[in-house]
Amino acid sequence: MIQMRIEPGALAENLEHAVALVAEAASHGATVAVLPEALPLGWTDPSARTHADAIPDGNACVTLRAAAERHRIWICGGLIERVEGRIFNAAVLIDPVGAVRVHHRKLNELEIAQDLYALGDRLQVARTPLGTFGVMICADAFARGQVISRTLGRMGADVILSPSSWAVPAHHDHRAQPYGQLWLDNYQPVARDFQMWIIGVSNVGWIRRGPWTGRKCIGCSLAVNPDGEAVVTGPYGHDAECLLYVDIRPRSRPARGDGWERWWRSGTGA
Repeated sequence: MIQMRIEPGALAENLEHAVALVAEAASHGATVAVLPEALPLGWTDPSARTHADAIPDGNACVTLRAAAERHRIWICGGLIERVEGRIFNAAVLIDPVGAVRVHHRKLNELEIAQDLYALGDRLQVARTPLGTFGVMICADAFARGQVISRTLGRMGADVILSPSSWAVPAHHDHRAQPYGQLWLDNYQPVARDFQMWIIGVSNVGWIRRGPWTGRKCIGCSLAVNPDGEAVVTGPYGHDAECLLYVDIRPRSRPARGDGWERWWRSGTGA
């Protein structure tokens, strides 16, 4: 879980930094590295209009693909994608030979970001020797009724990886108002119902441009196990960059769909 600093708009610097941290994670035995949302530029940074590029063959994606192949590691990370004049808040899962196995475009983007980012229209899972991975991005987790994460569960995901960018007002007091309950409320019931892991990884650093100018990204990256327990929580702070490690072993799970059906019968389905 790579809770990295992202410098808004600093494309080359952010990619170089991400690759260095992936190398460090691999050197400590990690088989999967999860990076934050919008890592090349920062969430909603207006530089997306000029610096967004293609997936899988744009510079940012190629850089991560090369790192995955070099270090023989799976990488999941957020990218800013350009397609025929539209920009997407996207994420990829890359395998250890550098192939993109999941390409996700954020579905539940906040309204304040929708003038910059177009919305995705599909979900994918990747069946791998490590288990079945699903990918979502940040606010996808709290789509009404948790429909996105629950759909990934229905599709057979053992692990959901969620590049994120969790931000608070500049003067937020973490001691008075501990950050993170929103994510616990949305990760824990889905993890329990589908007997899956959910991993959310946020960046740290200041947001200097765009609709949330002046807010700070504060980490608090989170791993929730199939019992709904928060087993890893990252430190809080705009300067709280760190690498976090969690040992994931997907367990045998109920017949696919049991979690979905419990959710539907509970009346929360939509």
